[in-house]
This record gives sequence, C-alpha cells and structure tokens, in this order.
Amino acid sequence: MALGLPPLNFKPQCSSTSTFSSSSTNYRPAVILPGLGNNTGDYKKLEFTLQEYGVPTVVAKVSRIDWLRNAAGLVDPNYWKGTLQPRPVLDCRYLKRVDDAVQEAEELAQGGKLSVIGHSAGGWLARVYMEEFGLSQISLLLTLGTPHLPPPKGLPGVIDQTRGLLYYVQQHCKKAVYTPELKYVCIAGRYLQGARFVNDSKVAVESMATIDDDQASDVAVVKNKTDSTPVSTTFQARFVGQGYKQVCGEADVWGDGVVPEVSAHLEGALNISLDGVYHSPVGSDDVSRPWYGSPAVVEQWIHHLLN
Repeated sequence: MALGLPPLNFKPQCSSTSTFSSSSTNYRPAVILPGLGNNTGDYKKLEFTLQEYGVPTVVAKVSRIDWLRNAAGLVDPNYWKGTLQPRPVLDCRYLKRVDDAVQEAEELAQGGKLSVIGHSAGGWLARVYMEEFGLSQISLLLTLGTPHLPPPKGLPGVIDQTRGLLYYVQQHCKKAVYTPELKYVCIAGRYLQGARFVNDSKVAVESMATIDDDQASDVAVVKNKTDSTPVSTTFQARFVGQGYKQVCGEADVWGDGVVPEVSAHLEGALNISLDGVYHSPVGSDDVSRPWYGSPAVVEQWIHHLLN
C-alpha cells in the first residue's frame, strides 16, 4: 500500500568517519562512476573517505578528454533529431572502462557482491552498463545527483541536453525495483532553489518518495514542498533555474545547483533528499559547500553499502 508520506530528507551533520572501523562492519567493494566532464582524480577524496570506512573502492578510469571525444556524436544525424543511443557514442571508452573497474572490484569481492556508485550522468550510465553487461554481481546501485528523467517534450525553450540518451534509458533499461537482492538508492541534493526570469509564481512538481528503507516495496507520489519562507530572487537563482528548466521543465524548483531534486529521484527506488548538498566535487570545499562525497554527507548514506 502506498502512503502519502513526505520524501526522506536529511541535513548533513559534521562528524568524523573515524568513528567507524572495518573491523566492526562489513562493506561490499564499491565502484565509482564519474559524472559528465569529471575525471578519476575528482573522486580521490571520496575514495579515501570510503576506504576509511573499510570500503574497498575502485574509480573507473575516465579523463576529461574522454568526454570531449564524445563530441563525435555531433556527426550522427540522431544527435540533431534528439534520438541518440549509447552506442556507438559511449561504448568504446566509458562503458569499457566501467567494465574494467567492475572486474577489478570483483577480484576484491572474492565471490561477493558489489556496490555501484554513479555520480551525475554516471548514475544513468550505470543503468546502461547493467542492461548490457548484466547485473548478477551488483547488489546496490546508489546514484548521487543523477538526472534520471528526460525533460518533458514540447516545452518552449527546453532542449534535451543528452540529445535522446535519457529517453533511451527510460525506454530500454530495466525499471528500478528495490529488493533485498538489488537495491536502488537515489540521492538528491537541495542546495539552491531556482527561479524563473519572469513570473516567479511557484509550480508544484511531483516527485517519487520511497518509504521503507528495509524493503522499499511501497512508493508514494507526493508534492515536493519547500519551506514557506520565500527565497530572495537573485541572479544566481535565476541562472541556476534556467539550468533546472532544461532538465525537468521547471525553473523554480529545488536542486543541487545543477540537477533538480525531482529529476534525481527514480520511481521504484529508495529516494532521499539531503539539505545543503552541492552537485559536484569541483567547486566544493566540504564545509560551506559540501557535495555528495564530502565526509559529512557520506556519513548520511554509507550504511547502504553494508552487506
């Protein structure tokens, strides 16, 4: 039975990861999938934080130049039609390097299961990987600020930034079903509320909220409500709002500064929102602007990596 409960919402608290030790916990090895434009080095601090908890961690080897090579998709007529598919745009590099990282983590697992952590586009690319390479060795997909949903079609001024790739994922990848065997956990950040350039009236956006952290069998559609205190409309809020609009079709919603909260949640998953969390390790200082991989934020989701 689906209950109309509010989304799970947490505020990161500053504390040290050193209070946990690998001797008292049992974590699966984890594979980190970098987001669009990020490279392996951007996740060094997150890798170190996870290892402090006792999580054997492998980051897929991706460079910024690899992302630039995807510009080859510009010569594909499907790019201009908005009907791109993952192959051949991504198969030669990203998916192969994800598979290399998964195989390395499998050796660390010694016959056990793995966790896959996808940041930003790495989250939906993880779903593409699982669809094509199989998921028998994966028991958790945890996404951090991933734009899971394609933008609504037909809205003026809204252009699908993935040029059809997210529509492909939505249509061809398995739906998220949170089970003990394979858990889907989607984390969204609430760093900044966007604003429209004109007509700042609020529009309620529906989001999916999962209610049972153990089984997550019940999913409820609820209105994503923000604080009653109005947010001062700054140029930053308007600028960020235009980015949100390209992703979800609305500007005046909450998000992590890049991806709207509503887009980072996935129907059927355990959906969590974290207050004050920024999108990227680039530009984060872990204190005044923590991102999903900052130590105080990792503390909020690390338990999902437990066996």
